[in-house]
Amino acid sequence: MLENWILTILVSVGVGSILVLVAAFMLVKHNAYAKIFWNEIVLEKITNFVMDQSKEQRILNTVSYNAVKGDPESVMKCIDKYCSQYEWAMNVGDEKGLILDKIVEEADPSVVLELGTYCGYSAIRIARLLKPKARLLTIEFNPEFASIAKEIIDIAGLSDKVTILEGHSEDIIPQLKKKYEVETLDFVFLDHWKERYAPDTVLLEECGLLRKGSILLADNVVFPGAPEFLKYVRNNQRFECTSYPSHLEYMQVEDAMEKAVYLG
Repeated sequence: MLENWILTILVSVGVGSILVLVAAFMLVKHNAYAKIFWNEIVLEKITNFVMDQSKEQRILNTVSYNAVKGDPESVMKCIDKYCSQYEWAMNVGDEKGLILDKIVEEADPSVVLELGTYCGYSAIRIARLLKPKARLLTIEFNPEFASIAKEIIDIAGLSDKVTILEGHSEDIIPQLKKKYEVETLDFVFLDHWKERYAPDTVLLEECGLLRKGSILLADNVVFPGAPEFLKYVRNNQRFECTSYPSHLEYMQVEDAMEKAVYLG
């Protein structure tokens, strides 16, 4: 009798465990937040521990080993392949990257500001399209990311066009005119902390860094979302806005980019 009772408990526990695993798998498969949590918190931490290095270092390694030095397209393809097949990462990605390319080409900017460098992927996408003597300033607060981005940008052969400014955007933006000799910005790419999109846009205005025709392009305005930024630019007569529906980088999750043209 006792043996049957123990067997019943063991079977119940086994079946329950399987159901929990199935439920977890379905949640991860169909929920974007669960996918990112699984990739960024669970798998990444385990891999970091086993390999004794960060995901960003692994991205640098794959670029170092596989990309053609001096070829930006080769570097981007390496990163896209790694992040779509092996480890998800928060680059703008190949799909939204085409939107970024199109708007940069149309703007033909001389001075560009990027907020959020990460591993340098979007900086490379932008810089490779810039005309001679144009420059890109990109702000990154994480020292490890800034160091890795510098190496990847160098492999792409674009170090002469890209300057990485290490620190927080709210500290560096007020320094752009005097310290970095920026009169006004032609193009701004927002891809850092989403809650900083709106206050940094206001800061750019207050510091006189936007001119009539300056273009702001914001990533991830749907997922994970930047509601305060959208509310600010869409309800502001100084901006003319256009939405570009797309998908979250390397996932079939709805996202969008928002272009806001400053009207002065």
